[in-house]
Amino acid sequence: MMICTAVFCLQLFVPIIDTWFALWPIASGRFMPWQTVSYAFLHGGMGHLFFNMLGLWMFGSELERLWGQRRYLQFLLAGVLAAAIAQLVITWFAGSRYPTVGASGGLFALLLAFGMLFPNRVIMPLFPPIPMKARTFVMVFGALELGLGIAGGSGVAHFAHLGGMVGGFLMIRYWRRMPPFGRSRRR
Repeated sequence: MMICTAVFCLQLFVPIIDTWFALWPIASGRFMPWQTVSYAFLHGGMGHLFFNMLGLWMFGSELERLWGQRRYLQFLLAGVLAAAIAQLVITWFAGSRYPTVGASGGLFALLLAFGMLFPNRVIMPLFPPIPMKARTFVMVFGALELGLGIAGGSGVAHFAHLGGMVGGFLMIRYWRRMPPFGRSRRR
């Protein structure tokens, strides 16, 4: 959270940083491999930064306590990379030339993990302020992202968010040695 905030402050004074570190579509001619990670530290505005950091704190702090710092960072990286891959694929097919910024892909991976590990935990989201179980919250947000992504035109990387969720799901399956990564355990 501190790194994202520091980088955001740097963006305010050195706006050209986006040119090198935002995730540019492959067809734009500005894509560089390091952008598949660096884009997650950049944000498009104060609101974007605030809500991403709030989500990292809400869902990430408990997961970091559960997994430890190393595993937490591995998981967050898996979400960020999966979100980048999803976004690169979507921008390739859509012919987009606009960059992507934000930690939302990693955040959505954390959201999915929270829903999988604490499915019956009741949470109170800001929007809508209705108490709901974590698994319901994850399903609602996943469906919303899919619907908004299909509708398009919002300037938000909805499929990157979904890619982060998929990356988080695959990482948990990998850690549990479940297919497609290993043999399932027999009971």
